[in-house]
Amino acid sequence: MEKWYLMAIVVLLGLTVRWTVSLNSYSGAGKPPMFGDYEAQRHWQEITFNLPVKQWYFNSSDNNLQYWGLDYPPLTAYHSLLCAYVAKFINPDWIALHSSRGYESQAHKLFMRTTVLIADLLIYIPAVVLYCCCLKEISTKKKIAHALCILLYPGLILIDYGHFQYNSVSLGFALWGVLGVSYDWDLLGSLAFCLAINYKQMELYHSLPFFCFLLGKCFKKGLKGKGFVLLIKLACTVVASFILCWLPFFTEREQTQQVLRRLFPVDRGLFEDKVANIWCSFSIFLKIKDILPHHIQIIISFCFTFLSLLPACIKLTLQPSPKGFRFTLVSCALSFFLFSYQVHEKSILLVSFMLPLLLKDELLMPSVVTTMAFFIACAISFSIFEKTSEEELQLKSFSISVRKYLPCFTFFPRIIQYLFLISVITMVLLTLTTITLEPPQKLPDLFSVLICFVSCLNFLFFLVYFNIIIMWDSKNGRNQKKIN
Repeated sequence: MEKWYLMAIVVLLGLTVRWTVSLNSYSGAGKPPMFGDYEAQRHWQEITFNLPVKQWYFNSSDNNLQYWGLDYPPLTAYHSLLCAYVAKFINPDWIALHSSRGYESQAHKLFMRTTVLIADLLIYIPAVVLYCCCLKEISTKKKIAHALCILLYPGLILIDYGHFQYNSVSLGFALWGVLGVSYDWDLLGSLAFCLAINYKQMELYHSLPFFCFLLGKCFKKGLKGKGFVLLIKLACTVVASFILCWLPFFTEREQTQQVLRRLFPVDRGLFEDKVANIWCSFSIFLKIKDILPHHIQIIISFCFTFLSLLPACIKLTLQPSPKGFRFTLVSCALSFFLFSYQVHEKSILLVSFMLPLLLKDELLMPSVVTTMAFFIACAISFSIFEKTSEEELQLKSFSISVRKYLPCFTFFPRIIQYLFLISVITMVLLTLTTITLEPPQKLPDLFSVLICFVSCLNFLFFLVYFNIIIMWDSKNGRNQKKIN
């Protein structure tokens, strides 16, 4: 118990790093006419405060959808409206209709940065602390180490406090959902996941393993007894939360359709900009966007996404366990990012940060410093260069199965270690090259494409790795504690 004061120090350190990063530049700073994501978030406050709810998602003379039109779910819009009321109280000019476009000042920057910090304090950081405290079968020291590494992770900090977004809100809700379903607070878990989806549609990839896990629990309890009661409670919670969030947009069919069109803009194409998924990487060799019809691209993307996540979801439904649920969350997130249609580059920020984007935002120095701090914290806390045995990598069951046919298969952990070192060295070299060298005139996007391609290979490897753990982990089904 005497070590718990260290958790407070870890939280304070995480807050300090966040605020230090927020002192730097942001997306679109001083770059008209569109500015950047900072302006997008400010503009949404302007629109939600000055226009009726029914006009938020429609194009009009007061709401030009080509200028950062609202394209996130209703809960994001409500959050923008709440921030707008505070902004109105401090300085009405920040959200004045039309005249506030591109508004920039130190006072407004302080306000916008503070809204991100408050959201973190209210939703994300408490979820992280509680999640780490609830981890079982590890020491207090390890729980604190987990919290330190999570709160120092540079991807989320750099995007929210540097580039400027509110990803910690949706991720915080998702983490509360993980807590809920992992520790039998099922109604809390279902509500939290619904809030995550209603805040940012990219959190849809969390919903599939969530429903598979809870459905599996209902089957275990028996659909003619406690399982049926639980299923009804969960269904009512999900339906009620969605109705409350979407109620203003259910009044007319056209309203609902317009919101859905804004949330899922299929007209943008298979991918946009340089994103480290399969379709962007494969386009280096074959221009799928130019060869295949639009609807065929959607079908192919759906099939690959569905097939890549199906095995893990089936296993989770048949053998539900908190451990299997967490691994399936990671697997499904990777599947959606790698194969889904019109994926957002920031939907993978939990396992990477986007160097070209951060360079564009003049965030090189905070990127290097936070990444080094995170790497050092992980290396010291978890001995990442030493713990490479089959047990530590959770590959023992898989290796035993392979050795039935290949008795000499004893070198897998060593391969993993080498691949890890190669990956780190490659990304360091690519970073240094991008910073110090100019790309060839004929290939101006060379370094960005290389970073995306190498990152895509890394994500593919981890997709396979986590699926191996999921499929060969017999403890998920046979040795788990009984679900009450």
